[in-house]
Amino acid sequence: MQDHIPPQAKNSFRIVLELNSAQKRLDSVLLQALRDQNDNINLKNISRVAFKELFKNSKVLIKGQNAKTSSSLAKGTTYIDILGF
Repeated sequence: MQDHIPPQAKNSFRIVLELNSAQKRLDSVLLQALRDQNDNINLKNISRVAFKELFKNSKVLIKGQNAKTSSSLAKGTTYIDILGF
């Protein structure tokens, strides 16, 4: 069975999370994933304040829906688009 890959939002940077277990909060998982990637240097070095602003300004999407810092994540693959990058 092949996972359906949602279309990437226009003018966004996509990060794919592969989780071995469910996670309670998106923000901590996503910030670590951004620090670990090397495809977007601006997001790799983003400050915590600027990172929180992404959520506040609805710039973080999961499957096209606005994500919250406290969004929980299921085990498996999650596609996250960050608008403006």
